[in-house]
Amino acid sequence: MMTAIKVLVVLTSHSDLGNTGEKTGFWIEEFAAPYYVLADAGVQITIASPNGGQPPIDPKSELADFQTEATRRFDKDATLKEKLAHTVKLADVKVSDYDAVFYPGGHGPLWDLATDKNSIALIEGFYNSKKPIAFVCHAPGALVNAKLPNGDPLVKGKEVTGFSNTEEEAVQLTKVVPFLLEDEMKKLGGHYSKGADWGSYVKIDGLLITGQNPSSSEEAAKALLKML
Repeated sequence: MMTAIKVLVVLTSHSDLGNTGEKTGFWIEEFAAPYYVLADAGVQITIASPNGGQPPIDPKSELADFQTEATRRFDKDATLKEKLAHTVKLADVKVSDYDAVFYPGGHGPLWDLATDKNSIALIEGFYNSKKPIAFVCHAPGALVNAKLPNGDPLVKGKEVTGFSNTEEEAVQLTKVVPFLLEDEMKKLGGHYSKGADWGSYVKIDGLLITGQNPSSSEEAAKALLKML
């Protein structure tokens, strides 16, 4: 019998949208769509976050406009909601227990995962162990401090995408976020490219998979599944 493929899903624990007084967190579709792509293929999934427990959900991602087949399925999925309420702490996660890692977005990761030492060590650990790493929308922000063994930024010279400046302008958060993902990727030497705003667009460079926005989350998960 084949042993099941094990994938770690890392969510943000950050809930404040800068100093706007509004809330953020992870974006439901970017978690639900990849989760079901992987789970339906028999992948065993562990969910982790910096603080453990229930990660904050971006309230905007619960609005009617952003509902998809995956989010509607999530709404009715009591088992998954229960699992989500008890995420494991990133500090307790070992790279050796998993075959790959997937980071859903939402604005939260720009604040915590970008600088979280455990997250950075995990990303570097997966990558250096030749295991695929996938990030969607704002989650590539978790890569900004990840380095290769030679000290170069992990994204340097790689084809990458992520939430674009024009998309950030469209949601009017350009001045709120700690950094603009597109600018940061270019600064680090990543070959950033993007598709149409809000359309699915995924870049694959070796073990690194990045998706541009919520619509790209399912395609990014499928790319990861193919790699596994």
